[in-house]
Amino acid sequence: MQKPFLEHLIELRLRLMYALLALSVGVVVCYPMAPHIFKFLCEPLWQAMGEETGRRLIYTGLTEAFLTYLKLAFFGGFILAFPLIFWQFWLFIGPGLYRHEKALIWPFLITSPLLFFMGASLAYYVVCPWAWQFFLSFEMPVPTNGLSLQLEARMSEYLSLIIKLILAFGLCFQLPLVILGFANMGIISLTSLERKRKYAFLTIVVVAAIITPPDIISPLSLIIPLYTLYEISIGLLKISLSRKGLRHARHQMD
Repeated sequence: MQKPFLEHLIELRLRLMYALLALSVGVVVCYPMAPHIFKFLCEPLWQAMGEETGRRLIYTGLTEAFLTYLKLAFFGGFILAFPLIFWQFWLFIGPGLYRHEKALIWPFLITSPLLFFMGASLAYYVVCPWAWQFFLSFEMPVPTNGLSLQLEARMSEYLSLIIKLILAFGLCFQLPLVILGFANMGIISLTSLERKRKYAFLTIVVVAAIITPPDIISPLSLIIPLYTLYEISIGLLKISLSRKGLRHARHQMD
C-alpha cells in the first residue's frame, strides 16, 4: 500500500533531521582535529619544499584561520557522517524500490567509495607533490639583482586548492559507474562506446587540462587512469551483456 504524499513529506523531514544531526556531530568531532587534518593535507607541500626550515603558511585576515579550520571540520565531518547520511537516504528511497532495482544499486554503492578513494589517493600522493614542485620552481630564494621571490601561501587558498583537486579526482574516478549506469538505463550502448573512443579520449584530455595544474605530469596522471577506466567499463559491459544473453537463452530453452 502506497503512503499518502503528506506521510512522505513527514518521512523526508525526519530523515533530513537525522542526516543534519549526524553532520553536526561529525563537525563537532572533527573541529578539534582540524589542525592535525590540515597538517596532513600540507604534507605534499612540505615534501615539495624539501622540508626546509623556516617555511610557513600565512593567514591575512583576522578570522581566516578560524574559518579555514571550520571549513575543514565540515569537510571532515561530512566524510565521517556520510555512512549515516546515506543510510537515512536509503531508508527513505529503499522501500519504494523493487528487489531487482536494489540488486542493481548495491554493487554501485560498494564500488563508488572505493573508486573515490583511489582517485583521491592519486591526487594526494602523486598529483599534488608534482604540481607543488612545478609552482615552487618559480621561486628565487637567492636575490637576483636585489630581488628574491619566495612562496608564502595563504592557508585558506591552499586548503581550497587541495580539496578541489581531491574532490575532482575522486569524482572523475566514478566514470565506470556512470557509464554502466547509463548503459543499464539504455541511454548509451556498447557499440557507441566502442565507436566513439577517440571522442571519449579527447573529452578526458580536455577535462584533465581544466581541473589539473598546468604542468605536464598532472594531466597525464589523470588522462591515463581515466581512459583505462573507460576501457575497463567497456569490458565490464561486454561481460554483463554476455551474461544477460546466456540467461535469456536458458530461459527460452526452459
